Order: sequence, then structure tokens, then C-alpha cells
Amino acid sequence: MKRRNWTLTPWFIIFGVAMLLMSVLMSTYSMPLFYIFLGITVLATGAVIALSLKFGGYIRATVRGTAERISGFNSEFLEQYKYPVVVSGEKGDIIWCNARFRKNICGGRSPEGDNINAYLPGFNIVDITNGEGADVAIDGREFTVYAVSAGEAGGAVCHFIDNTDYKQAVREFHANQPAVALISFDNAEDFFTDSDESYSNVLISVEANLQGWATDYNGLYKHLGSNRYMIIFREADVEKMIAQKFPVLKNVRSISANRHIATISVGLSRGCKLVKDSELNARKALEMALGRGGDQVAVIRDGNYEFFGGTAAAAEKVSKVRMRIIANAISRAVNDSDKVYIMGHRFSDLDCVGAAVGLQCIMEKTFKRYSKVVINRDATMARKLIDYTDERLESNIFITPEEAIHGLTSKTLLIIVDTHLKNSLESSELYEKCKRVIVIDHHRRAVNYINNALVFCHEPSASSASEMCCEIISYMDDKPLGYIQADALLSGIMLDTKNFVLKTGVRTFEAAAYLRRKGANTLTVKELFSGSIETYREKVDIVCRSEIYNGCAISTSQSVESDIRLAAAQAADEMLTLTGVAASFVVFPDDERINISARSYGRINVQVIMEQMGGGGHQTMAATQLYNTTIQDALAQLKAAIDKSVVESE
Repeated sequence: MKRRNWTLTPWFIIFGVAMLLMSVLMSTYSMPLFYIFLGITVLATGAVIALSLKFGGYIRATVRGTAERISGFNSEFLEQYKYPVVVSGEKGDIIWCNARFRKNICGGRSPEGDNINAYLPGFNIVDITNGEGADVAIDGREFTVYAVSAGEAGGAVCHFIDNTDYKQAVREFHANQPAVALISFDNAEDFFTDSDESYSNVLISVEANLQGWATDYNGLYKHLGSNRYMIIFREADVEKMIAQKFPVLKNVRSISANRHIATISVGLSRGCKLVKDSELNARKALEMALGRGGDQVAVIRDGNYEFFGGTAAAAEKVSKVRMRIIANAISRAVNDSDKVYIMGHRFSDLDCVGAAVGLQCIMEKTFKRYSKVVINRDATMARKLIDYTDERLESNIFITPEEAIHGLTSKTLLIIVDTHLKNSLESSELYEKCKRVIVIDHHRRAVNYINNALVFCHEPSASSASEMCCEIISYMDDKPLGYIQADALLSGIMLDTKNFVLKTGVRTFEAAAYLRRKGANTLTVKELFSGSIETYREKVDIVCRSEIYNGCAISTSQSVESDIRLAAAQAADEMLTLTGVAASFVVFPDDERINISARSYGRINVQVIMEQMGGGGHQTMAATQLYNTTIQDALAQLKAAIDKSVVESE
């Protein structure tokens, strides 16, 4: 309730005098009217005087109580404050303010009677009194408001500290912080092998786009050599780039020659005060972008990543020097160990188990080390391969995670294959207890990757972990590798390439030829992919229930059969054969989780979609698990992620 009585007092006095004059004039016409007007005048004047006296006491009590609350100042000193001060009543109405409040905040107008909350946009006087102050903006100026309670008198005294210039300086400081971007020309080698002229033209076009990007934002451009570049932007300009989804990626992809499309990877660092720190973080971000397949921007701030792009397939790296170096590093690590455990991801598949079987043979027979494959037989999609290996090998090479933990020593080496994520391991406990770790994986890098490995062999351009293990084994003494291990490795390659259809490069066929020389039989491997009639029926049922949404086939299953994961994966592959389908998703329950299996031919990056839902994987094969939700809610989340991915790719 606004108390505006005192502001109307002058008008009541004028009105009272006017009524008194009218009463005098009425006496000349009629005495009864004179007495009536005189009585009204006396009553009105008395009411005004009574209200003025009452409110004057209210003001004095509030100001006095407020002054006592602020270190004993008397009320007259409030007027001498060099910044705006205002006193509000118990109901929030303004009852007094100093001259600076009128001039700086009210434009010379007297605000008495207004509610104090009108000068605290977005805040309430009670919250400010009980809190530590609040920042408000009034007519282009910025103030920090502090409020002190007036005690028993009620109300509060508010101090408005004008810090516009300080806040503007802080904003300008943060806006001008260096944001370092390190850029790598992903597939420059592809153009270099065509012709010198073609390579030169493409390189000039790529550099012109990068220089144009730097010029648009007044950035500092520098060519570092070896197809590496650096641009230093202002922090304020990064927000504009993020809003535009970094169109430089699309501009570079428009450059092509001889059926090759140019792509770049960018690591962009934000939030660092020093250029040195920003450059160091930019390196980490660029490594993350390259580990995820390139053709994208990885933005890092306070250790958190944000990704843009990633629609092009990873360029195949034809150089084998790196694999030879990694093979030598692994050999040294094995020689320094007394035991070697090989472990993959939960719900292991043919690629995971095949790579592990191949490595186990070399660790045991070439390096003469105790070596076992750690696996949970009750939760695997490679049961046929495990049985095939058990039947033909002289000794059992598989052990449970519990048995591995029981036999762990300080010099035990753990080789992790087909995953680089801590939360997807077959046994997280074994990983935590093992001090020596090697990682071999081909999936695009995620944020929560294993970062304490002795050797981190990560190649997103490889078709499978089995292909990578073939190359590593070929640089060791591979004589012990027999047809059983060759069949296992070939099954892994065939699984992840969909029988040499997806992600197949020169090295993929070289690995297959290598395994064929080692005795791999394609007919035997084909039998490892056979399933039961129940699994086939479930797969067909899932495909028949599919629906098309935004170019994607989506289906669900309520089955709780033990082979539902295998059926869902096969159904997702089958749904890709439908007309107009660029990606497929199967949603199915498992214990207390809702699982989503995703597949594509590469036009849609299913890894990006699954990452939005807490999962990950590869551009053409990914998955996620959702907890404490239903299939209907999972479907809603999936469709929202698909919509977002489609919008960002346009």
C-alpha cells in the first residue's frame, strides 16, 4: 500500500482555503449553507493535520531506527552521503531519500510514496535485506544495492553504490581475454598424392578461408607449418562463432579435388587469462577434435568440452610408422610385466573379443607371459566366438573379472581393447586396481577417456580394434598366431565394417589379407554370425515395428530375452536397408536400464546424437544407456536429440 498522503498535503491546504472562502461567500446567501461548508472545511483541515502529524512521527521513527542500525548515525547525516540513499517503510513504501537519490536515480523527481521494489528490478527488498546485496541496472547505470533493516520501526535503508564504470571495465577485460584456436588441415596428404598443382590450389584455398575467418573477427593469424595454424581471437567474439556454429567448417568442406573433400580440426580455448595457458588448452582441445575423427571444433573452458561439426568421415592415415612405434612401446611394457590381462567393454562383441584373443596369443607365446582375456560369459554378444575358441585351444584363455582381481600383482599389465571409456569397461574395479594400463581403440574420443595409460593407441580412422591389433601384431614376432586367432580377428573386422561395407580403407583389406595368410577362413567366420531362430524372430519383429522420423528409422522392443542386445543390433543394421533411412535406432530395456542402439551409413553422425544422451561410440555405430526412465521418455529424448542434430548440421 503506497503512503502518498503527505505528498497531497499542499493540495488539501489549498482546497481548505478555497472551501473557507466559499463558506464566507455562502454567508451572504444562506446561513445554513455557511455552517455546512464551514463544518466540512474544519473536518478536512483537521484530517489533513492529523494525518501529517501521524506520518511525520512514522518517518522520524523509521529514520531514527534506521540510523541506530547503521553505527549510530543521526538521520541528518543520511543527507550528506555521497551516494544515493533511500529509506523504505515496513510495507516497502519510500518515506525518505537524499538528494543524490532524487538526482541520480529519479531524475530530480521526488519518489516518496513509490514502492522501493520499483527501483530494484528483478529483486525484492526483503531478499536484499537478508542477503549480501544485489546488482541492479537503472536508466543505463549499474548499482550494487545493500539494505539494512530499520529494526523495530520496520522498513530498511538502502544504499545504492554506483559501480557502472568498474563493471564496464570488468566486462571489457573479460571480452578482451585471448582465445587461442589451433587448426589442423586433417587430410592434406590426400591432396598431396594427387599432384603438386592440385595440392597447392587446395592449400591456398584452405589458408584463404582461415585468413578470412581471422579477418572477420580481427584475429591474429599465424601459419605454424606442417599444415598447422593458429588464430588468436577475443573472448567476446567466440560467443558469436558459437551462435553461428562455426561456418568455417562448412566453407572448408566446400573445397574439393579429385573426389577428396578438405576438412579441418580446431581446438579453441576459452577462459584463460594468459596466452600461454590458452595455447596449452587449445592443444588439448585440438587433440580431442582429432581423436573424434576431425572435421570439427572442440571448445574447452574450465576443463569442459563443447563440440561443433564432425559430419565428415575420418580420413584414413596411410602411414604405418606410428603403429610400429606403438608396437615397440607395447613390447617394452610387456617385457616389464609379469602378467598380462586383456579386457574390453561390457557386453563384449566380436570385435572386442577377437582383438583380445589375438593379443593373448602373442602375449603368452611370443613374450612368454601369463596372459588371460577378462570377460563376463553371462553378458556377451560373442558367445559363439568364445565357444569356438574354447573348443579348439588346448587351454582356457578366459577368466572372470573376479579371478583377474584375485591374481593381480603390482607388475600386472592391463590391455584395454575396443573402448577408451572408464565407465564402459568390463570391470572398472580391475582397471582401478591395476597400475599399468594400455589402451587400443578406434572409437571417436569422448571426454571421460582413460588418461593414465602407458600407451594410448587411438585411431578413429581404423575400421575396428581388430584391424589395429593386426597391425600391432604384425610388427612383433607373430609366428604363434594361428588360424583360430586369425578367425577371431577377422570376425571383429567383418562385424564393424558390416562385411567390408562401412569404414573400409586400404589398411582394412591389408589386415584381412594378412589374416587370410595366417589361416583365417571366411566360411568359418560367417558361421560365428549365425543366431538362433528366436533371435531372428525378435529382429524381424523390431524391424516391422519401426517408424520413420526425420530421415531416421526408430523402433522399440519390450523383450527381456538374453539375446535382446544381439537382436537389437542386428535389427538396427537391417533398418538401414529401408528406403529413405539415413540412421536407425532401437530402444529396448535391460534390467533397470533403457538401452539405445544406433547405426548409420555416415550421412548422420549417430555418435553426436548418442553423446547428447550420455552415450557415445562411432560415426556409424553408437549406443547409450538411460537410467530411471521409461521407453516413452527415452523415445522423446531421442527425437529431441535427432532434431537438434539435424538443425546443427544444416
